[in-house]
Amino acid sequence: MRSYLDFEKHVAELEAKVDELQALGASGEGVDVEDEIGRLRSKADEALVDLYGKLTPWQKTQVARHPNRPHFLDYIASLFEDFTELAGDRKFGDDAAIVGGFARFYGESVLVIGHERGSDTESRLKHNFGMARPEGYRKAVRLMETADRFDLPIIALVDTAGAYPGIDAEERGQAEAIARSTEACLNLGVPNVAVIIGEGGSGGAIALATASNVQMLEHSIYSVISPEGAASILWRDSARAADAAANLKITAQDLLRLGIIDGIIPEAVGGAHRDRDATIASVGRVVWQALEGLSGMDRTEIRNHRREKFLAIGRHIPA
Repeated sequence: MRSYLDFEKHVAELEAKVDELQALGASGEGVDVEDEIGRLRSKADEALVDLYGKLTPWQKTQVARHPNRPHFLDYIASLFEDFTELAGDRKFGDDAAIVGGFARFYGESVLVIGHERGSDTESRLKHNFGMARPEGYRKAVRLMETADRFDLPIIALVDTAGAYPGIDAEERGQAEAIARSTEACLNLGVPNVAVIIGEGGSGGAIALATASNVQMLEHSIYSVISPEGAASILWRDSARAADAAANLKITAQDLLRLGIIDGIIPEAVGGAHRDRDATIASVGRVVWQALEGLSGMDRTEIRNHRREKFLAIGRHIPA
């Protein structure tokens, strides 16, 4: 069953009419509706192209959060072979919001790690909606340092509204755990590639996305704070989230222009949730190309390249 966003109302109406006509045609009443179905489909496709060609930052935020958008485990199932999940931080416990393990990617051994939000009520609760506690980031450090020891490249798939802000997380050192994970990314002597596949929220995203190469899906977002959070602080009114989104420069297009990310991965017209397989395949190709581009560097060159990449951010701001 399709799920439509608020701004897709016109497309939803057209596609609903197509469904009605298809049901009528299948009823066996001898009514020829093929021409009308074709006309309406063409009209719906044109409306979708027009709509997604001029999305506002707030509309992109809604697309990035779409519940049917491919999540971490969908990428694991489609892109990786022999995935072996590793659990626990060896200090407190395991955190299902961050999932990671070793796998084969295009035939090569890698570490793949990322946020899993869940796809239904049960799995969303299990994975805490992709919002990790300190043990999640400490697990990430453990896995990344293991991959570094064995010279295995690292792929991070980022999709989180932010680190979990609960009291228990703060008591166990949330800020320190995020900082250690970010530091671990910077110190890696192996290439690491990060892709923002949905929502990249604050330090919860940076802890995994401090990478040699950072890519974003076309309609994903990456921000220091959510639009709702920024609106609550700036105007004391979360209803002004659309205004905040426009000013935060959270879209892939803005962040590429500012030099914060390295590339944008196109999505299907209508968003990644409309053609999940094509989106996942596109991410796989881009990640493989990024890893190949870094493969000729030794460990010192990789660290220096990553260091210079992040030091360069903000030196030259486009007008």
